[in-house]
Amino acid sequence: MLNSLSAPEPFQPGVVTKVEFVLQDVFHRFKKGHRLMVQVQSSWFPMVDRNPQTFVDIFQAKAGDFRKAVQQVCSAGDTRSALTVRVLPR
Repeated sequence: MLNSLSAPEPFQPGVVTKVEFVLQDVFHRFKKGHRLMVQVQSSWFPMVDRNPQTFVDIFQAKAGDFRKAVQQVCSAGDTRSALTVRVLPR
């Protein structure tokens, strides 16, 4: 399978790329009026590890391999981002 966790490929800067994945079910209950917040990021530091953003082996990454990253969420047209949340009946 191309472009997957088993065969990763780097993103191309400035190119809109469709990314689809299913989040694990957590079955949270939210009170009326509460809202969800979605964070788009490329690492989970300091919980897991830093991401050098240069598509190198993290264990071999040197200080010069680390670059600033910019994530964009598209909000218009055919490239509009979306999040689908399933709601279970009460």
